[in-house]
This record gives sequence, C-alpha cells and structure tokens, in this order.
Amino acid sequence: MKSHFENREVSKGALWCGRILSGLVILFLLFDGTMKLIPLKIVIDTAAQIGIPATIDFARLLGVLTLVSTILYAIPRTSVLGAILLTAYMGGAIETHLRIENPLFTHILFGVYLGLMIWGGLYLRDPKVRALIPLRR
Repeated sequence: MKSHFENREVSKGALWCGRILSGLVILFLLFDGTMKLIPLKIVIDTAAQIGIPATIDFARLLGVLTLVSTILYAIPRTSVLGAILLTAYMGGAIETHLRIENPLFTHILFGVYLGLMIWGGLYLRDPKVRALIPLRR
C-alpha cells in the first residue's frame, strides 16, 4: 500500500525546474565552501571587514560546514537535513550583515534569497516536501 507521500507526483516541468534551481544553489555553495576551505586571501580580508574571526582555521571551519551541508542537500535521501542546515547557516549570514548594517537588498537579504532557492528547488522536486508545505490555489 502506498503512503500519502507516494501518491503525490511531481510534473516533469516542476521536477526539472527544481533540479535546475537546486543545481544552481549547489554549484554556488560548492564554490563558496571551496573558497573558504583553501582559504583565499579575499576570504580572510572579508572576514576581518565583517567582524568575524579572520583566521585560516575559522575560514576552513566555515568551508567545511558549507560543503558538508551542501553535499547533504545534494543527496536526495538527506536533502531535507541539508536544507535545514543551510537555512541555519544563512540565518547566521543574515545576522552578520544586519549587525554591521550592510545594505538590505544586496547583502542582508541575500541569505533569504538563497534560502528561498534552497527550499523552492526542494519543493519543486520532492513530493514529500510538497506534502509538508501544501500551497493552496
């Protein structure tokens, strides 16, 4: 017998749109995490400017957190856990930009935009997420 979740199907268009949206997020976060893992000079300089520890160890820690969460998001079985961890990470980024009074639409809300893409991509490609967050017409 099929569960409530298995009865919901995702159209091919929604599935591909979700995959593309999620793919863009994954590529961006893999790039971002790798930059922090190396870490490039720009990462250390930016950390100092925004008031977080400007050390190689801290940059690498952020890189590992970003990459692990992104990989969890990319794997279908763990994608919801990855989305939750990435949402928390984005919350920290939003708080940091609020604290230093960066511009609203370009800096502060960037984490919100990314969070919407994370959950939007997951919503479009996963019927279980659609069942948990039903949108009504």
